[in-house]
Amino acid sequence: MADKPHMNLVVTGHIDHGKSTTMGHLLFNLGIVNDRMIQEYAQQSEQTGKGDTFKYAWVLDQLKEERERGITVDLAFQKFDSKKFTWTLIDAPGHRDFVKNMITGASEADAAVLVVSGKEGETEAGISEGGQTREHAFLLKTLGVNQIVVLINKIDALTPPYAEQAFNKVKEEAAKLLKLVGYKTDALNFIPVSGWKGDNLTDRSPNTPWYKGPTVLEALDQLQEAPKPTDKPLRLPVQDVYTITGVGTVPVGRVETGVVKVADTVVVMPAGVKGEVKTIETHHTPMPQAIPGDNVGFNLRGVAKTDIRRGDVVGSVSDPPAVAKEFVAQIIVVYHPSAIAAGYTPVLHAHTCQVAASISELVSKIDPRSGQVVEDKPKSLKTGDAAIVKIKPVKPICIETYKDFPELGRFALRDSGRTVAAGIVKEISQKADVQVK
Repeated sequence: MADKPHMNLVVTGHIDHGKSTTMGHLLFNLGIVNDRMIQEYAQQSEQTGKGDTFKYAWVLDQLKEERERGITVDLAFQKFDSKKFTWTLIDAPGHRDFVKNMITGASEADAAVLVVSGKEGETEAGISEGGQTREHAFLLKTLGVNQIVVLINKIDALTPPYAEQAFNKVKEEAAKLLKLVGYKTDALNFIPVSGWKGDNLTDRSPNTPWYKGPTVLEALDQLQEAPKPTDKPLRLPVQDVYTITGVGTVPVGRVETGVVKVADTVVVMPAGVKGEVKTIETHHTPMPQAIPGDNVGFNLRGVAKTDIRRGDVVGSVSDPPAVAKEFVAQIIVVYHPSAIAAGYTPVLHAHTCQVAASISELVSKIDPRSGQVVEDKPKSLKTGDAAIVKIKPVKPICIETYKDFPELGRFALRDSGRTVAAGIVKEISQKADVQVK
């Protein structure tokens, strides 16, 4: 049996719209978790005074804090198989404090599931100007996740339950938002589901005879395998670094481009430190090499734990990752309560890197659809504006132009818990001079 192609799937959407419950139930239907575990979770959930409502969500929400608060905090990884693919499921938090984890998740994803609650009042909360359905949709598009499956959840709680008309109303709202962000909605599947009851997850539901489209599992198999940029130089953004007794320094991350093999010499930027790859493993299984899309841990000889941190990029010695002091970017303002002027300093999130960065210059305002300049050197930018700007991180960071390495050329700007803008890197205007040691 040939290995199935591997895809990373991120689950996104507004808080309490049922992401974890829906995906937990899907994994239960696929036999990834057994009935005994679900019963155990149901009992534990009842003991916390929450009834058994979280029994499926807890499949993914394994941190104690998440159970007590009933929300998803960190990224949870889980493997499962469909007919066509092997999936790594990344359950991304919907709660606003945790969008930075959601950005890391989305920047590693080949495809996304966007969960929208169909329950009256909840749909609007997610799609409104400050809502997370809206914020996640913008981020997914900017971070280059072009393949999405939209789940209209809680159809058992529609008024009346399972009503086609109520489903269509929510579907229209969601489609309008996705069109605005830049998705071609005709090509997307909008699936009526109940994460709690299990409708249309793996089997067609008798409760929705009017729905003729695929189940969630079938819709995932309609997605296309992401092309693997193996011919490009190695770029592997570091997500975490562990020190393992008897092994040494073990960075963890996802290969974005290129190939890394055991015994390769690689360079860690921006530190400029070289090291030799002693071992590579994924989900505790050793492997001789890793290609784009693989989430791996690898042991580096010659690199101390202090030389490497989250947000660094491991690359090939012959073509090391670019380190930027300043870069020119094209951004779209997702949300700002007033206006953005030069000197504004939000937090920049790019691949796994998070650093304060100031918008040093507003070069021009542009028409988001055509890219034509509408105004030179604007004084300020407001919600909905698209612009070319110069951005200066407080310290040099690894970032690439979108044209050469789209995976490392996308970013979001966030401020006080909100995504302010999202964009792509057009050119690196000032490179940092890093001596490779």
